[in-house]
Amino acid sequence: MNDWLMWGLPVIQFLQSLGDWLVKPMEFFSFLGREEFFLLVLPLLLWCVDVGLGVRAGVILLASAGLNSALKFAFGWPRPYWVSTEVKAWSGEGSFGAPSGHAQNAAALWGRLAVGWRRVWVRTTLILLVLLISLSRIALAVHFPTDVVIGWLAGLALLWAFVRLEARLRQWLVSRGMGAKVLGAFLVSALVVGIGLIAWKAGEGRPVPESWAAMASAARPQDDPIDPRSIGGLVGAGGTLFGLLGGAALLEQWSGFNPGGPFWKRAVRYAVGAVGMVVLFFGLRAVLPTADTALGQALRYLRYAAAGFWVSYGAPRLFVALRLA
Repeated sequence: MNDWLMWGLPVIQFLQSLGDWLVKPMEFFSFLGREEFFLLVLPLLLWCVDVGLGVRAGVILLASAGLNSALKFAFGWPRPYWVSTEVKAWSGEGSFGAPSGHAQNAAALWGRLAVGWRRVWVRTTLILLVLLISLSRIALAVHFPTDVVIGWLAGLALLWAFVRLEARLRQWLVSRGMGAKVLGAFLVSALVVGIGLIAWKAGEGRPVPESWAAMASAARPQDDPIDPRSIGGLVGAGGTLFGLLGGAALLEQWSGFNPGGPFWKRAVRYAVGAVGMVVLFFGLRAVLPTADTALGQALRYLRYAAAGFWVSYGAPRLFVALRLA
């Protein structure tokens, strides 16, 4: 029993004692912190609102996702329903628990957007969204309150670093050639993946207790077996980051895309881009090996890099060619 975590069990029990009616609202707010939701929002920002805002939001989100994977490997802590039968597994996850990726990513991404908005009601709404996303993870019994607090601290630390360094890095990049920018994008991606792999390797001698897998399977027999040492999420975040940054550098050099225009053009643009992303991502997944091997992970990196590149460069070029922008 980990005292850092177990004090939170009564908190989860209290929330769940309010009734099963809470499940659907908590699942909704949890979805607002999932990768699937961000895949809907970030292209919308870049394609239809503001290119710079979309790129900045994507970078901080992907950096946060990579850091979260590294921290999960470093902590190696369980989720509530893996270790206790006193809570109901209203949802399921296969990775380590601490820190909460939902809480960390929400604090970093929505916090970055809050920093850029001067309207008080917008900032208040974004902060409330972070709190509700975080609360949902506790109520669903996929995180202890400690996981959420650590996630907030990690997300806010990353947000502080971005706000402090963003302008300086931007100024430095302006004076560099395209080759240096693409190389820099790859090195940033490699750094994110490398830190995660170091943490993963350091925890190699710390086996996952069989009781965690057994209790997780008993609580949610419909889910796949837990695999907390999988590096797929880490590799995917790194690949997407490389593709997004490399494509953004090319888009800036071209400077032929404007995300403005009438509503119908933005709507059609978004639909075309989303279809293209689905076809590209799942098409590559269908033809490339996806086994959990070194080759499989390398191809996973390339697949996610292609998706990131499509969002920041491929789709905007197509929009202009189709006269949608």
